[in-house]
Amino acid sequence: MTDKIQNRLNALKAKHAELDALIEQENSYPRPDDTKIHEYKKQKLKIKEEIEEIEKNM
Repeated sequence: MTDKIQNRLNALKAKHAELDALIEQENSYPRPDDTKIHEYKKQKLKIKEEIEEIEKNM
């Protein structure tokens, strides 16, 4: 695997973890914003799919 692909994979995993934290933070509020949570989850799913595609092709 090239460094470029590894760097991309690492960046995607970091962003995925960041979105997890944002969802957790939003859910901790007394009145969480469901729209934000939905958007974060959508982004997480796209990233997860990209991570899986990269790992499948390794």
